[in-house]
Amino acid sequence: MTTRRDFHRASIGALACLPGSSIHALGALGRLAPLTGAAGAAALVTATSASHAATGTGPYQWRSVPFGGAGFVNGFVFHPREAGLLYARTDIGGLYRFDAVGQRWLPLLDHLGRDDADLMGVLSIALDPGNPDRVYAACGTYTGEWARKAALLTSSDRGLTWRTTELGIKLGGNEAGRGTGERLQVDPTDPRVLWLGTTRDGLMKSTDSGLSFKRVSFPGQHVSLVLIDPSTGSGNAPVLWVGCTDQPGLFVSRDGGASFSRETATPAQVPQRAALGPQGDLYISFTAGGPGEVPNPGYARTGSVWRRTPAGAWTEISPIKAGAQPLGFGYSGVAVDARAPGRLVVSTLERWGAGDELFLSTDHGASWTPLAARSRMDSSGWPWLDNFQQGRRRMGHWMADVQIDPFNGERAVYGTGYGVWMTGNLGAPQVQWAFTVKNLEETAALEIKSPSGGAALLAAMGDHAGGAWDDLDNTPRTGLFAPTSETNRSVDFAWLNPGVVARTSDAAATGGYLSLDGGASWSPFGPSPRATKTPQGWTAPAGRVAVSAKGGFLVWAPERQAAMWSRDRGRSWQLCEGWPTDRESTLEPVADRHVEGVFHVFDRANGTILSSVDGGRSFQIVVKGLAKLQAWQTAQLVAAPGAARHLWLALPQGLLHLPGAEQAPRAARLITEAWLVSVGKGAPGSAHHSVFVWGKANLGGQVSDGLFRSDDGGSTFVRVDDPRHRYGRLLSICADPLEHGTVFIAPHGRGVLVGRPA
Repeated sequence: MTTRRDFHRASIGALACLPGSSIHALGALGRLAPLTGAAGAAALVTATSASHAATGTGPYQWRSVPFGGAGFVNGFVFHPREAGLLYARTDIGGLYRFDAVGQRWLPLLDHLGRDDADLMGVLSIALDPGNPDRVYAACGTYTGEWARKAALLTSSDRGLTWRTTELGIKLGGNEAGRGTGERLQVDPTDPRVLWLGTTRDGLMKSTDSGLSFKRVSFPGQHVSLVLIDPSTGSGNAPVLWVGCTDQPGLFVSRDGGASFSRETATPAQVPQRAALGPQGDLYISFTAGGPGEVPNPGYARTGSVWRRTPAGAWTEISPIKAGAQPLGFGYSGVAVDARAPGRLVVSTLERWGAGDELFLSTDHGASWTPLAARSRMDSSGWPWLDNFQQGRRRMGHWMADVQIDPFNGERAVYGTGYGVWMTGNLGAPQVQWAFTVKNLEETAALEIKSPSGGAALLAAMGDHAGGAWDDLDNTPRTGLFAPTSETNRSVDFAWLNPGVVARTSDAAATGGYLSLDGGASWSPFGPSPRATKTPQGWTAPAGRVAVSAKGGFLVWAPERQAAMWSRDRGRSWQLCEGWPTDRESTLEPVADRHVEGVFHVFDRANGTILSSVDGGRSFQIVVKGLAKLQAWQTAQLVAAPGAARHLWLALPQGLLHLPGAEQAPRAARLITEAWLVSVGKGAPGSAHHSVFVWGKANLGGQVSDGLFRSDDGGSTFVRVDDPRHRYGRLLSICADPLEHGTVFIAPHGRGVLVGRPA
């Protein structure tokens, strides 16, 4: 257990009496003197005193901070010939292999860096039936113009190392339709042959174990699944079953993929999943959405389940049939017991009324047993899930895939929009399911902070609110943010009074909450002039909040709206005067860590820093001549403790250090590009705090991107990540103010991780 902080209760108690409307000890900031001319322009060219850096990598140990799943796990593949070998894919969090001995998941794509972050979206997995060490992953998160092109990742050691083959197309691992599959298959009769169904580029084939692919003639563009039937068609070629989304229906090739025809006995719905029984029966689930909708995980309006006998006869075997009216839900997962002919399980999809569930059959689908009523769901150890479900959606939602262990028909696994359930007694009168998400962390923590006292970590998360961790070895129990199902955009605390914590929430009626006890209890913000809807009618993102040094004032900047300030800890709000007028960028207020009532903001559009010395009431320019950025460019301003207006600014052009109110900005010359920055406890005996930068650094004459630390005010840097631990795109970082060298990172879809010097 790594609980390491005692709340500074005496100081918190004293500071809690601070009048919200008073500002003390403004010092030199009482009169704002902007830096202009040479002082401002020099910000990007002035070097620090030292001209060299440590060139070695600081060895760090990285591990997940437990929350527990909390993301869409949309596909599983068991190896057919090696017992216990199981993989899981996610839409934004990479690929995992299950460690049955430790009952935990092993992340396999943490080596991907920022430029390859889109490969963390895994659209499909394929295993070589004849080689348990060989695994393939078709990776690509989005198909938009701005997205990275997709790649096939190939491993010959079960995911320890990978070869990357660029595909030249884009895949939608986090787009509509991602719950279907599998789209990637290895021909069981010839392991050199791979088939890949794509998001918008039809069907592709490789004959050299994935080194290259060529498109084959196929009627559709958006392929939902590929299944290879080892029973032969004409000329000993395998039979291929291919599902299509844009030409809804099932297609078959009996000549090894040379030609395809529509299987007209099946419905004009989108095939979701397919499974071959041990005697050659084929089972397929179907779902249909409305016009223009791509089902799975959403947009399921109706659906069905079908069986094809070895003789070629098709029969609908849906547990609940649509009849003349749409079901209001569809079907997705389908799996067979490889050792018991006729035994199979299917899952519903988007059945919001009664809740999604599994159905089990032992007679080829002639009759079904619903499993929800006879299932016992054990989520012990993961208290956030109880808060999230609140007795609803008992078996889960977005149940895109279910699989039965080919070596043990009682063992099954299925995924949901928030994690993984496993059982070892599928056919029992009372089925025991365990929430099995140890080391599978898929939350998107949008902002993380490490307070100066109290909790070790605060995290504002998309979809699941977040929480406060006192113990970094376990998911929060008493520190969970509520309601658990809301997206929280931001969290901040009072540096000199860390019991005061504020967070913003998109779904909250007033946009946010305030705590006076370190996150144990919360009060909603009072009314404010913010807009709750975007011009398009969507819920307006709640944006960023900053808490003053002693907790008496708040500044809140809802996304793309004017900022507001509060002198009574969020009970009432007024618009800030002098706040930047740019509404294309998300402007982030920053509280000074040294002086109460002082706030700062970087105006990206105009290349200026503005400060307020009256609790956020008004802002004035204090630094001019910085780089002007486009709305899509990344920048971050943070405040350091110990001095008034002590700031660090991460920019596409590098890293700036603003040591104090009367000192000009200086550039950390070794950092050539900076995306995120945070400050933490300094090294023993050092007068400087530590600085962590996610960006690009020139170490030893070589520029590389990664996570770097400086212990001497930005003169030298050491790299703290390594080629196996890069984690794609980071959303937030925060250095520990009480433990030198400790840093928390929040990758997109990989939860929160903590790194410490080895």
